[in-house]
Amino acid sequence: MSDHLRLGVNIDHVATVRNARGAGYPDPVRAALLAAEAGADGITAHLREDRRHITDEDIARLSAQLTVPLNLEMAATDEMLAIALRHRPHAACIVPEKREERTTEGGLDAAGQHNHLQHLVGELGRANIRVSLFIEPDARQIDAALRLGAPVVELHTGRYAELSGEAQAVELRRLADAAALAAKNGIEVHAGHGLTYANVAPIAAIPQVRELNIGHFLVGEALFVGLADSVREMRAAMDAAR
Repeated sequence: MSDHLRLGVNIDHVATVRNARGAGYPDPVRAALLAAEAGADGITAHLREDRRHITDEDIARLSAQLTVPLNLEMAATDEMLAIALRHRPHAACIVPEKREERTTEGGLDAAGQHNHLQHLVGELGRANIRVSLFIEPDARQIDAALRLGAPVVELHTGRYAELSGEAQAVELRRLADAAALAAKNGIEVHAGHGLTYANVAPIAAIPQVRELNIGHFLVGEALFVGLADSVREMRAAMDAAR
């Protein structure tokens, strides 16, 4: 197994800025192409049910123009399943979604939604779309992912990112234990949410983690240094931790 830790860059909030004025810019597809040139191994885009940032047209253009894998974040709905099956992205990460939330607030309850998720995971898998479940670092959720046959889990690092001191160290151990358990059971491990230059190294150092998905921080940093430089600096921080 290669020790290369993949970086997926989420370009949702480029679209947030675009949509604030209802203009055609800044273009999230242009951002995706720049991120790939700067070292991103893949691009992540979340097509929300309310289309608050990424749009259906964005997904169509990303599918047509990207030369790196597209990871479609999606709610567990028939509408999103149909869109995924139409565009056939490299990967689909099933995430929880509430219309009133500003951003994804926690992991998917894969254990509690087993019967509902089983159909989606099966349909995506049969279409050769790599299925990922965005979950909390919890043994019960990993067991659910295993029973569902999901090949990948993405561990929610939002709580880790919000904590400090000993509380953060406890959450880091929880993430590391979950990564080890998932990998032991043949599930590929990804991680993401709230990661920055300052806190990425301990997550990147977890040996079982194969991919990090990072967006909001990189888009924010791009206001000051440009997107290519923000991606390159994150890439360097991840590589140094490895």
